[in-house]
Amino acid sequence: MDVTSRGSCATEDLPHILAINTEPRNACMTGDLLTAEELLTQEIQDSGVNNNQSYANRSFVMARKHDWDHALQDALESVSLHPSLTGYISKGIALCGKNHLLDAIRAFDLASLFTKSDSETTILLLIKARTPISSHAVALFNANQHKDAMLRVQELAAVCPKADTLACRVVEVSFMCSCVTPIFLNSAHQAYLCVHLGTNALDAGRHSEAADHFTAAVKVSAVTSQLAIHSKYQVFVVLFGWDLKSFWENANQKKCDALLCAGRLGEAVESHRYMMDMSDETMKASCLEWSTGKSSLLSSGLQSSRAYNLAFMRECNALYAANGVVELAASGDAALAEKDYHRAIELYSAAIELDSATDAIFASRSKARLLKMLWEDALLDAEKVIELNPSDYLGYQLKHEALHGAQCYDEAIEAFQIMLLKLDEAPDPQISKLYQHCISPFEAESAIRQVLHAHLDNAPLRLINTFNGRICDRETQINAFKTSAEYKELLASIINNADLQLERIQDVVAKYFRWVMLSHRWGEKELLLHDIQDKVVYELESVDSITKLQSFCEITRDAGFLWAWMDTCCIDQKNNVELQKSVNSMFVWYHNSALTIVYLSDVLPSSRSCTLARSAWNKRGWTVQEFLAPKVILFYRQDWTLYLDYHSTNHKECTAIMEELGDATGIDLRSVATFRPGMRSPREKLQWASTRITTLQEDIAYSLFGIFGVHLPVMYGENKRNALGRLLQEIVAHSGDVSVLDWVGKSSEFNSCLPADITSYQAPPCQLPSLSEDDIQTSVSSLQDAAVVEMASGLYHELGAMKAARFAHRRLHLPCIAFLVTEVRGKPGQNQGANFTYQVKARGLHDLLITTEDRLVQFWPGRPALRTFYLVRPWNRDLLELPDFAELPGHAEPPSPEASESMEEYWTSPGSSLDDVSSGEKGTVDSETQAQALRLIVRLGQPFSAFLLAQQRGGEYKRIGSDHVIVAQVKDMASIRDTIHVRTLEIL
Repeated sequence: MDVTSRGSCATEDLPHILAINTEPRNACMTGDLLTAEELLTQEIQDSGVNNNQSYANRSFVMARKHDWDHALQDALESVSLHPSLTGYISKGIALCGKNHLLDAIRAFDLASLFTKSDSETTILLLIKARTPISSHAVALFNANQHKDAMLRVQELAAVCPKADTLACRVVEVSFMCSCVTPIFLNSAHQAYLCVHLGTNALDAGRHSEAADHFTAAVKVSAVTSQLAIHSKYQVFVVLFGWDLKSFWENANQKKCDALLCAGRLGEAVESHRYMMDMSDETMKASCLEWSTGKSSLLSSGLQSSRAYNLAFMRECNALYAANGVVELAASGDAALAEKDYHRAIELYSAAIELDSATDAIFASRSKARLLKMLWEDALLDAEKVIELNPSDYLGYQLKHEALHGAQCYDEAIEAFQIMLLKLDEAPDPQISKLYQHCISPFEAESAIRQVLHAHLDNAPLRLINTFNGRICDRETQINAFKTSAEYKELLASIINNADLQLERIQDVVAKYFRWVMLSHRWGEKELLLHDIQDKVVYELESVDSITKLQSFCEITRDAGFLWAWMDTCCIDQKNNVELQKSVNSMFVWYHNSALTIVYLSDVLPSSRSCTLARSAWNKRGWTVQEFLAPKVILFYRQDWTLYLDYHSTNHKECTAIMEELGDATGIDLRSVATFRPGMRSPREKLQWASTRITTLQEDIAYSLFGIFGVHLPVMYGENKRNALGRLLQEIVAHSGDVSVLDWVGKSSEFNSCLPADITSYQAPPCQLPSLSEDDIQTSVSSLQDAAVVEMASGLYHELGAMKAARFAHRRLHLPCIAFLVTEVRGKPGQNQGANFTYQVKARGLHDLLITTEDRLVQFWPGRPALRTFYLVRPWNRDLLELPDFAELPGHAEPPSPEASESMEEYWTSPGSSLDDVSSGEKGTVDSETQAQALRLIVRLGQPFSAFLLAQQRGGEYKRIGSDHVIVAQVKDMASIRDTIHVRTLEIL
């Protein structure tokens, strides 16, 4: 009866290659070969003459017993009864044993004709790899050519797409399972070669080398010993008697021996601990048998693993003592103090294994491992501290630090919270004081939230996440931060160090929310917010403005920045509140950006220098603040390559580019590179924008809000005159600077003292000839008449008391020096188109011509005017030559409160009482004041820029616009007081 037909007895889950009944199979697997032989012989006798399978199985048993003659006899009998896969395999193995290698090859080749599945083919090839066939690279192992055999297995796994990977792994393991057979190096599965090499080195007294070999073997066999070998691969156990557990045990034991002999005590202790921890009870008993025979300190009466452990400890302690280390824990503390963390860990480990495993020693080793950033090992020690002393805070503190180092931030915070509870419950006041250096996660989150909102107050409302390509509002940005590793790491850090929390939070928040701004010229079909809302930018069809946005986001992402901002799609144009906030904050956003990218869509890749100056981008109104505000800026050409191929992190550091930009805009290089917003030099800033154009007329003013640092309502539809008027009104109101009144052209309906269009500032400010210091002194010397001195002093005090110009309800209250106009006559033949030219005479001034669009009523002394006309000089306090705040003696910085008394002198108006000054000091002050007064008279006698005012019915005045600067000059300095009116006029 064929064994394969006996379903109740045969092992059905074994492959067809080894059909064997349960009892003989188990005997083979346990190594009871005598019983296996008897059972199979009984099967042969019971089944009659046609049991080829049983003959083949008995051949395998005889081969394992190295009884090659009987093995070959049974194999031949099996093949003669019925040629089969199993029969030819048994024949090939037997022939190998008899060293008839060529015949064995032919047997295996015939066996391949009977394979019925990929699995059987793979196993056959692996058996060939296991057998010693020198002429086949796959059958060389037992022929003492182990490297070639292993290479054949690895090639099989790599080349055959249907090869069984686990089977290949099992065979590789099999090569490791002969304690007397070496295996080649430089492979992940070289354990047995390592054991062989280690044994040779140990016998030769090369103990450290031996220990290294055994360590390598243990690392490999640790995996193979736990390999779950499926029943269908039990064929290899039956055929060859592999025992992976025994090998692992043997490698560990030899490793411990070698380490002890090498004097590497710490490693020996760790190796022993590892072996005992990883062993089951059966293996521990086996370890006991090994140690009983090995250790000279172990008596024959010791019959437990604890006894072996004690013996091992005594031997290690003796060796440590011989090396001068008596107190292991104390020596570990000394090594830790000296920052020799490796030595400290070794000594603490030895103390734990050989002396006493207290929570204090585990805590010390955890600290040493933390300092070496061995996070997982430190965590294990921390857990042990908690296990041994669950009421103490220290274990949870160490656990927090280990989890934090391993970037398990949620678990770290949880451990910290428990630590706080333990500190709060601590009876020792000194320990509870540690609580003062910590803050709760709730307090930490609150501190982060405050910094976060303060930072985002100066950040764009919407940003594009460059990594996922989605537009994010403020809430989404915050949520992204709270779920980020940066946030969790920050939270886990600051709860344990409250003193440094603010600076740390600010740094992390600022780094996470670095954003990149885009400056560009709008195209015809720009993407708006609704076009990208709830969409992924990178998934949109790449056409026109979409390509621009995608390229911008990609460059930003590749530069390492998470957030990007583009004005077309990052502002909700339909939300008036958001629009107001965006327009008034845009300068700050550009200034605070980590980088601003300028995209020059009309600058070709091959363009040379000067093309930036000619770009349409350089003519737009908004782009002024977009290149002045940023600290870091990069210019990109049409194909998104860097302008001039200047590869720098900041083009503001490129002299060539900055000079080109400065020449094109008329802005000095210092301002281009390091501009600061504010009211200083407003007339110059208005000139910068005077040639710019905007799509929406109001934007010519709105684009300057950031330049001047003002916040005003945004009211599209109000027209550009109102928008510009409100801006200029704000400048005058905040600065008192009347240089913004220096313009030529048409008056604005907002206020006649302001221009109707920003182009009125294109002409440079009126630059009249100025006197040298010598000329001033000469003129002052000619004005020493007592009456002139008295007149000058009086005028000086009167002008010094004048208040700055101010606006109220669109009305300008202008302090000025007014000259009464006595005659206005038309000049026939000099009119140009719609402009009219008039000869104007004013008291105390030389005659002059004025050209204007307004038709003026002519008058002269014989024909008096019905209303008053003035030629006025807006009052400028600079003429008083008072020292600036920064020029005060001894005060490079604002004065301290202790200097308040001396400050009163500098802030006392020229007309204030000087009664507190001594007579000598008063004489000096009077002399200086008189000199300043006379210098003022000289300056007032020089040509100045004036404008014509006409009185209105309500007594207010209106400025008459002119197409050129009106330059006036006083006739006689000495009699100037008789010809002027110092007053504040209300101008509509």
